[in-house]
Amino acid sequence: MLFLVAAFLLLGVLVGPPAQLPPAVTLTAAAAIAAWLLVFAVRERNRRHRRQG
Repeated sequence: MLFLVAAFLLLGVLVGPPAQLPPAVTLTAAAAIAAWLLVFAVRERNRRHRRQG
């Protein structure tokens, strides 16, 4: 439950500012966040495969 509250709070913080920022800045930030999440997912997947193998 606490995770959901934190997620909604974070969502509100992240969705509010893009309404005030130019689209180019918003898209650049979104691309940076997506890249970070992709790197994290790949690292986690590799870590799990090493433990199982």
